[in-house]
Amino acid sequence: MKAKFILIGYGWRADFYYRIAKMLPERFEVCAGVLRTKERAAQVAGEEGIFATDDLEEALKQEPDFAVLCVPRGIVKDYLVTLMERKVPVLCETPPGKDVKELTELWSDCRRLDGRVQVVEQYFLQPYYAGILRLIEKGYLGEISSVMLSALHGYHAVSMYRKILGIGYENCLIEGKQLISPVTATNGREGFDQSGRIIQEQRDLISLVFENGKAALMDFAGEQYFSQIRQRRWNIRGLRGELNDMTLYFLTEGNLPVTQEIRRVDVGVNNNSEWAHRGMMFMDRMIYENPFYPARMNDDEIAVASCLLAMKEYVETGREFYPLREALQDTYLSFEMEEAVRSGRQIRTTTKEWALQDA
Repeated sequence: MKAKFILIGYGWRADFYYRIAKMLPERFEVCAGVLRTKERAAQVAGEEGIFATDDLEEALKQEPDFAVLCVPRGIVKDYLVTLMERKVPVLCETPPGKDVKELTELWSDCRRLDGRVQVVEQYFLQPYYAGILRLIEKGYLGEISSVMLSALHGYHAVSMYRKILGIGYENCLIEGKQLISPVTATNGREGFDQSGRIIQEQRDLISLVFENGKAALMDFAGEQYFSQIRQRRWNIRGLRGELNDMTLYFLTEGNLPVTQEIRRVDVGVNNNSEWAHRGMMFMDRMIYENPFYPARMNDDEIAVASCLLAMKEYVETGREFYPLREALQDTYLSFEMEEAVRSGRQIRTTTKEWALQDA
């Protein structure tokens, strides 16, 4: 059975869901779009060829499996509460709130209303990151002690840190600063830029040291998401090995050092097959296989579609994949990271309500 959902919101992120539904119509259906005005609803209905409305109740009459909430952080909490009151399962884009006070209120509302909320934190489902997590799970690196990531910002980075380090809701000590320097613009949400225009790059350097001694380091500039001259960098260190980007250094059972590359498998490169991502390979095994192959999707589309698939399973079985509680913790830590950069102060996090054992 396909996943049938309403999509609340408009813009660059909402477009992902419309594209995915068009690429995989046998698996996903946007049964209604919900927009702020009748004019915008008419525009989306014409552009996407779907039913669209400014009335949430009209959209819910389409009997969706769940709602996808894709609105600015300033109004996301109000929408979430409204949907929880109506007992509608929600897949919410990040972040789920605008400040720590709102995150706390949202957790209280969710428990009071018995809300069914999962969050679109998709990066751990992207092919590269999913493959890395599989290698860690297989024990190639042993117990992980530290991670350095220069690829993602804020709550996205925190989510990966906690998964890689095996961190639950432990508190941490945060320090940070920001460097500003010029860089040539090359690409962005509006498209490629070959004008040679110079922009100011904000580079955040942040460290998180958790109570168990494990550490995460972030070195990130917003340009990295699109730039052609600012690339991703990874370093993960464990008891028995280290990962640098696509290269794994590890010890065999006999303690012999080995160096092996992770290889991306894309069909259609240097031949006439239609391009599609197949998976990630390490030595003689696939450590990640694209569940939507041979659809022609980029890595983020694959990850967002994986969230939709997991949300359908959650509605049917109750099996969580990234629940609100996880999103609240990652967002809270990201807010404290921002404060550390802004103030220059060392910040020690505290245990929030969603992190309590009986939560």
